[in-house]
Amino acid sequence: MAGKEITPLFRAWCRWKKLRLPWRRQFLVGLDLQGNTYWEFRNRGARVAEDGRWRRIVQYPSGTHLGDVKVPPLWHQWLRHTRHDPPSLAEQRGDVARQARMKVLAAQADARWAAKPSLLDALPRRQAPLPAFSPRPPVAAPHQEQQQQQPEPTESAAAGAPVDSSTSETAPPPRQDTWRKMQQDAKPAPAAAPGPDPWKKARGGPGEAWQPQAWSPGSPKKP
Repeated sequence: MAGKEITPLFRAWCRWKKLRLPWRRQFLVGLDLQGNTYWEFRNRGARVAEDGRWRRIVQYPSGTHLGDVKVPPLWHQWLRHTRHDPPSLAEQRGDVARQARMKVLAAQADARWAAKPSLLDALPRRQAPLPAFSPRPPVAAPHQEQQQQQPEPTESAAAGAPVDSSTSETAPPPRQDTWRKMQQDAKPAPAAAPGPDPWKKARGGPGEAWQPQAWSPGSPKKP
């Protein structure tokens, strides 16, 4: 027993509490390896248990923190009435050994699985390495590109060489061309001429222009 040692005095006390004497309303059923005791009792004032079932409860040693209380699965089944007979100490020790053996087998299975080669490692890596990230160069404006493409004036032109006036006068600056194009695009398109109305052909029926006349009462006939 891990939490509390079973002494001869404690064993005798358990036997005394297990006796179902007629004046008792609560009886000891058993204990677990942590020192928790499990009891059966009936409601206060009831001579016979309701529905033929006794109420079941667990009591842990005094001074034990609530977070340290651990109820084994076998006693959980008994508390929820899914198990009729309470588990013995030998059965509880066997269940603890079974859980420890399952943990060892699970660790061994994980180690064997980790030792096997992965299929992903055997596949050749055909993908080319991605290029390093490089920021895109800034895009220049159209008029700046045209200014950069125009050749710089030479020394002879700067000194007073004759310049062709036809080319200088006819070629408008790029900004004016852009402004004119924007104005042309902003002009609304001419409205299309209205076509013939198809509903006029359908008109002209015999009762198309009929309108009701005003009511005029006639003179009464004399007898």
